[in-house]
Amino acid sequence: MKDSSFEKESYAETLREIYDLQKFGIKFGLNKTENLLARLGNPHKQLNCVHVGGTNGKGSVAAMLAAVLEKHGFHVGTYTSPHLVRFTERFCINGREILPQRVVELYRRVKGAMVEGDVPTFFEVTTAMAFDYFAQEKVDWAIIEVGMGGRLDATNVIVPAVSIITNVSMDHQEFLGTTITAIAREKAGIIKSGVPVVSAVKQPAAQAVIKTTCFRKKAELFLYGSDFRIRKENESTFHYAGIDRIFRDLGLSLAGEHQKVNAAVALASMEVLERYGMLKIEESKVREGLVDVKWPARAEVLDTNPTILLDGAHNPAGAESLKHLLKKNFKYKRLHFVLGIMADKDIKGILRRLLPEADTVVFTKPRYVRAADPDYLKKIARPYVSRFYVIPDVAEAIKQAKREADPEDLICITGSLYFAGEVKELFGEKPDL
Repeated sequence: MKDSSFEKESYAETLREIYDLQKFGIKFGLNKTENLLARLGNPHKQLNCVHVGGTNGKGSVAAMLAAVLEKHGFHVGTYTSPHLVRFTERFCINGREILPQRVVELYRRVKGAMVEGDVPTFFEVTTAMAFDYFAQEKVDWAIIEVGMGGRLDATNVIVPAVSIITNVSMDHQEFLGTTITAIAREKAGIIKSGVPVVSAVKQPAAQAVIKTTCFRKKAELFLYGSDFRIRKENESTFHYAGIDRIFRDLGLSLAGEHQKVNAAVALASMEVLERYGMLKIEESKVREGLVDVKWPARAEVLDTNPTILLDGAHNPAGAESLKHLLKKNFKYKRLHFVLGIMADKDIKGILRRLLPEADTVVFTKPRYVRAADPDYLKKIARPYVSRFYVIPDVAEAIKQAKREADPEDLICITGSLYFAGEVKELFGEKPDL
């Protein structure tokens, strides 16, 4: 009989060691990841991968693609980041999170492959763990989400069956560059020689970078708006006109026009895999997958009367998508925001898009180390909203929003995925330990 207390203690110690690697910060480059994986037997080379990059929508596309592939009978692994509540969220197979004991086993293997003087970062370790896990479990497909950027991201050691670049917008400028063109170059770094690319990038400057990179690397490009597209049927269904196929009246469990575009990207990627002889698409399985897909903190309804909505929008493009979603998909008398944002984000760009829609705003401070001071948020917010509160404690901030709201109102909690995880815990999501 297993000693569960020992297992919890072992898992807690493992998480402490993994999180302690965050002190090494973010270091771009592939050498440490490649060296670490080589000492593990190069598990990533045993996998059929789909690489998902872009500024926004990566996780949603990965979740949709995984759901549809699973409906087709495949054994599908997904590696995503960041996690919201539990570390185990990062590693899933057919929608099921990895067991804590496997985390302990995988970390011990990865730790055993480390060498003195070449200590990897937190993300390099988790990436190696993901590849090792999926190889051990012999998944048919591994859906790998880029952590940040692409060109020098730890996940960029793979040669996938298809590369996806969802979109390009301003985010992480301190790492990726201060122009759309510079950021597009980093995103385009995941494009490999001869590997097809699917993208919904729309800005001419960013498209030019991706088209040029694809031409140089002889990688076939399939672009949203020209090679595949959607047409909205109503708020709940849409038509997909694809590369080779047409699907009418598709349903989707995730709300928002941007999610329909993300679904089109996922379906186009499936079509590319079909073109290259790697699978056969069944329309009924596509329909089942899209209506079953789950991806938390993306327009997630936490409660009703009043409706409490949680969304992980954390940059201006995400805030713009959220603004349209609130207008088109929700009916309410008044709108109340609870906002917690990271200090290194384009705070003004986020607030400028959201706050003019609000009746009241509560500024708060997530427990994450990078969280912005809510008093600073208040100063920036003054031109956009007149009724606001500063309540650093997240639970109290949500209580204040509830006091402000009538049953027919909408409370939207947003600003960061890290914040979203803390909120989900408050609403009953079970943490790691």
